[in-house]
Amino acid sequence: MTVESTQITPELLVADVRDLLSLPEIAVQVNAMVEDPRSSAADIGDVISRDPSLTARLLRIANSPFFGLTATVATVSRAVAVVGSKKLRDLIIATSAIRTFKGVPNQLVSMDDFWYHSLYCAIAARLLAASRRMPHADTLFTAGLLHDIGQLIIFNRLPEQAREALRLSMEDPHTVDMHLAEQEVLGFDHAQVGGLLLRHWQLPALIEECVTHHHTPEKALRFPMEAAIVHIANTIATLAEINSMDIEDAPRIQTSAWKTTGLKPEIIESITRETQKQFREARLLFLSDAA
Repeated sequence: MTVESTQITPELLVADVRDLLSLPEIAVQVNAMVEDPRSSAADIGDVISRDPSLTARLLRIANSPFFGLTATVATVSRAVAVVGSKKLRDLIIATSAIRTFKGVPNQLVSMDDFWYHSLYCAIAARLLAASRRMPHADTLFTAGLLHDIGQLIIFNRLPEQAREALRLSMEDPHTVDMHLAEQEVLGFDHAQVGGLLLRHWQLPALIEECVTHHHTPEKALRFPMEAAIVHIANTIATLAEINSMDIEDAPRIQTSAWKTTGLKPEIIESITRETQKQFREARLLFLSDAA
């Protein structure tokens, strides 16, 4: 099924898919409970435990070397208490979003390639945030994982226009980034679409703004540093994928992003190498059918 592109807007596009693309009810409940001071760790744990598959995935992630806990957690309630409700919420959103989009077909991109790039970006964003000692590195992991989610909606609902945008960007990738090609063809881009979907899902404003402005971090009003982190991580993800340290092989990083974050271009090589190092473990945790 596709929608007509005549006078289509990001809002109409998201409205067209919002019934199809909804987070699981437990993820919605936990997201609301985390923001409710009356909800205890035990309350949140009880809700999560209603889904045995989700419980198993969360405990597997929480106890993995990737997450870095020093003690084993055996129950979700204990995980909430040790890890923190917001970090666990971020993990639920990350794993639930991947599964929500699993059944959305498209003819333009390999889903493996899409999620590999997304996961590379998530890892890089988490590492960059940690290098700046930011307290919500795991939230930025989720923002990085979801940064291109709007592309899947465009690919599914507007395949011909998406194909034309891909053609434009591939003709001269050094001068026409994909989001600019989308703007030329559609009048909007995947970042806007993704941000609107996350707003519909009522996800944290930080994640929404990072997704909306991962190509335009200078426009982020509430979380400019976090948006700049995801912007830089997107470039590092591309370098990690193609095993290159040449910044010319990846999307351009805006000068303002370096200034906002206080990071230096010299960090790219070390973060790219560490992103590649962590990818295999993260892929098994987040993208494996058994995860």
